[in-house]
Amino acid sequence: MSESNFKPTLRLLDATMIVAGSMIGSGIFIVSADITRNVGSSGWLIAVWLITGFMTITAALSYGELSALFPKAGGQYVYLKEAYNPLVGFLYGWSFFSVIQTATIAAVAVAFAKFTAYIFPVISEDHIALDLGLLTISPAQLLSIAVIVLLTYINTRGIKSGKLIQTTFTLTKLLSLFGLILFGLLAFKPEIWQQNWSNAWSLQSRISSGSTSSYTIFAALGAVAASMVGSIFSSDSWNNVTFIAGEIKNPQRNIGLSLFLGTLIVTIIYMLTNITYTAVLPLNEIAGAEKDRVAVTASQVIFGPAGTLIIAIMIMISTFGCNNGIILAGARVYFTMAKDGLFFRKAGELNNNNVPGYALWLQCIFACAWSLSGKYGQLLDMISFVVVGFYMLTIAGIFILRRKKPDAPRPYKAFGYPVLPVIYIIMGLSFCILLIIFKPGYTWPGMIITLLGIPIYYVLTSKRVVELQ
Repeated sequence: MSESNFKPTLRLLDATMIVAGSMIGSGIFIVSADITRNVGSSGWLIAVWLITGFMTITAALSYGELSALFPKAGGQYVYLKEAYNPLVGFLYGWSFFSVIQTATIAAVAVAFAKFTAYIFPVISEDHIALDLGLLTISPAQLLSIAVIVLLTYINTRGIKSGKLIQTTFTLTKLLSLFGLILFGLLAFKPEIWQQNWSNAWSLQSRISSGSTSSYTIFAALGAVAASMVGSIFSSDSWNNVTFIAGEIKNPQRNIGLSLFLGTLIVTIIYMLTNITYTAVLPLNEIAGAEKDRVAVTASQVIFGPAGTLIIAIMIMISTFGCNNGIILAGARVYFTMAKDGLFFRKAGELNNNNVPGYALWLQCIFACAWSLSGKYGQLLDMISFVVVGFYMLTIAGIFILRRKKPDAPRPYKAFGYPVLPVIYIIMGLSFCILLIIFKPGYTWPGMIITLLGIPIYYVLTSKRVVELQ
């Protein structure tokens, strides 16, 4: 079956909910603790989220041109292939399948399970459900696998099923987050606010006991880059909507618009949520929140004893909807790669519900394996370098494609071109260089995973040549 069998059923609202819903998982509820330990002040906590938000919106505005130029399934994989060559596109697709998408699905599913344990303690990650000798499996991991399998099954039933879950859960979590922000600001504590913002721009290392240590200027830049690993993870997956272009009505208009609206909404929510944290919690409590669960600590102040339950339910809703969007979108990349002869052939087929069922189940298997491994968190830290690297390459592709295809119809052109795309590339390059210098452990594993795709690519292309002969 060909790509023309995809049915364009998603409206602008649906596409925007996929952008926002895929971005908001568990990160906003957790990573501010680590950011605060790295930067040590309220001003820089907000600045890290602002820098990440600016980069995300800038990238989204740039991707709008590419999505209008290539309004078909595959998104970023297609953009890289067209701008550079099939190898670069494949290396993205390989990294996407092996870690970026599947490990993210695992991480989000386990986060769902961990917070479900607040309501049903028997599901705790601290318990052992199965002891297989070399591998112990917790109830949380089993629940995470069940969630991945359930959402995969729902999405094999057709795009309408996935769309209904995505729109419903994303609207619910947006309203929930706005509610948290509103009640948080009503619980505003002037003495804590004054304490947190009295020395707002002192960039320093902070530990939960309250002690701080200053940085050299160069080390301070490294601290900001290390902090952004968490905020970038929390803001990632915004590009998932480009993977399902074949199922969006009027994709030339609606993909670019949904990218802008979705990333803008999430950036505003992230900023306000962190301002709320600083309005009710001293910085030491943000930095030292138990298991980094800042939102739980803040909610206990805002809502009292019921706060833990409220946040647990919010995160369950958030992560469930987030994973639905990621699972729905990811399989379309493997579908397009299979059509190019660069993935399992059956992944390039649509089932009776006009969705890539085989690709969905293959993604499910790998994501479940990452859930069992327990290594998804470290991998996502390691892959952030690669993710930003591919974003830079893709945005640079706009300049290349304007030269290669000057007469191609462009119903939408990148806003702020060439200034904003160049700013993104400079910021992304700075982030990557600082990680190489200060956090090399966050860089070389991701690079190795990506480069492993080179021999795989040549094996696949040589087999394809043999088959054609």
